[in-house]
Amino acid sequence: MLRTVGVEAFDEVRPVLLLLREQASRCAAVSASRHARSLLDSADLIGLFDAVVDGQDAAALALPGKPDPALFLEAADRIGAAPARAAVVEDALAGVDAGRRGRFHLVVGLNRDDDPQMADALSAHGAHLVIPDLGGLPAALEGRRP
Repeated sequence: MLRTVGVEAFDEVRPVLLLLREQASRCAAVSASRHARSLLDSADLIGLFDAVVDGQDAAALALPGKPDPALFLEAADRIGAAPARAAVVEDALAGVDAGRRGRFHLVVGLNRDDDPQMADALSAHGAHLVIPDLGGLPAALEGRRP
């Protein structure tokens, strides 16, 4: 299905990744899925990341999955960023937990459905701030750079 239909990213993803690239921010994609690279490639986004850490990497390196921070720590290492100087953006509670456990400078929770209960849960799991989509990320990062 990836080859025939493809994957469409949310409208704001490409512009935000391009803006971050213009600002010389290094970005990594992190996913426990073994198909993450194929999905990113299908959405024509893979070239906008400086590193990808996925389920294949997790298996090869024996990295535990989220909420353990190992996947995020590996990604930070690959882009040359100490967690204390990096941000994690996540839409899942286990991922927000992983960002908090990894002691990342900023953990951003994505609440695409604008659900107040989810916003509360993301905050309770360690999100420093919660935004509805990636469009708000550049401003959030600007005010919180280490």
